[in-house]
Amino acid sequence: MKSARIFVESTLAIIKPDAFDKEIEIEEIILQSGFTIVQKRKMLLSPEQASEFYATHSGKMFYPSLMAHLCSGPLVAMMLTRQSAIKQWNDLLGPSDSEKAKETHPKSLRAIYGTDKIKNALHGSDCFNTAEREINFMFPNVTIEPFPADQAAEDYLSKFVNPTLLIGLTEMCKLKPAKPTIWLADWLLAHNPNSPAVNEGKVKKPAECNF
Repeated sequence: MKSARIFVESTLAIIKPDAFDKEIEIEEIILQSGFTIVQKRKMLLSPEQASEFYATHSGKMFYPSLMAHLCSGPLVAMMLTRQSAIKQWNDLLGPSDSEKAKETHPKSLRAIYGTDKIKNALHGSDCFNTAEREINFMFPNVTIEPFPADQAAEDYLSKFVNPTLLIGLTEMCKLKPAKPTIWLADWLLAHNPNSPAVNEGKVKKPAECNF
């Protein structure tokens, strides 16, 4: 039987200024939905940077309003990973127009946190090429590569995942918690060797925020 191939995809997520105060709540939903937050930055974009990021929308009627909103306050950029990350994140977001999302996808993030087509709370890359460009824009030092497959995946699990899991399971057997599954999940979050790199220092391009 042919062995399964394992791939983990990356996408860019942005919590826009209108939903910035819901950052912790939204991040919790992201994690509960099976994503890993690999990179995160809080920043303020200049008009030039916002224009470059949304260059594909240049010339559209809503473009000036979109630029004004993106520069109106701090935002949070995140690099998310999971299998089929781009599709899964966009499914979680719902329609780009929050008013429409409230009607057709009331449980989507844009329906819950957004207001209209401009103030729609969140952004997501629409395809792999866009995700690669947007991730490189927000995180220029990140290299986007597929997760190792076949034997390479087994080697990765043996070297990095299994040792941490073994320690957690051993500790759980010693403590015998009432809810072992929840305990193990919390333990793995606390002892994750690949915890996201959160950068909140001062960087000029784009400008970082100090909170």
